[in-house]
Amino acid sequence: MQALIALVAGLLFGLGLLLSGMANPTKVVGFLDLAGNWDPSLALVMAGAIGAALPAFTMARRRSTAWAGCALALPSATQIDAPLVLGSLTFGVGWGLAGYCPGPALVSLGTGSAPAVVFVLAMIAGMAIHAWLTRPRA
Repeated sequence: MQALIALVAGLLFGLGLLLSGMANPTKVVGFLDLAGNWDPSLALVMAGAIGAALPAFTMARRRSTAWAGCALALPSATQIDAPLVLGSLTFGVGWGLAGYCPGPALVSLGTGSAPAVVFVLAMIAGMAIHAWLTRPRA
């Protein structure tokens, strides 16, 4: 049941990215180009996503299990620390340079986009490097 819920959620997310145009890196770069031909549509998509997610996160805070019965663990960190800032900067630079973030990149990967393939491979390499650098040392 959990796999089915994950599949449906992923398909809905991917469909939403496609319908909103957010899987198109040109649209994302247009949003980030404040000095050029700025495209505010990404801000509207983000506002809609926050509006839809806020009630769900509010309800989730009061639960210990998800509707599918599995454990529900929300992030508990409240501090802004160096790893958070460095990770945010890295994410932002990558997003601005490539026009992709992980979700849209995976959606675009499904279309066979060569830039998406390069981005996803770089993303996997970055995740592997992070795992290696932060692994527990004996």
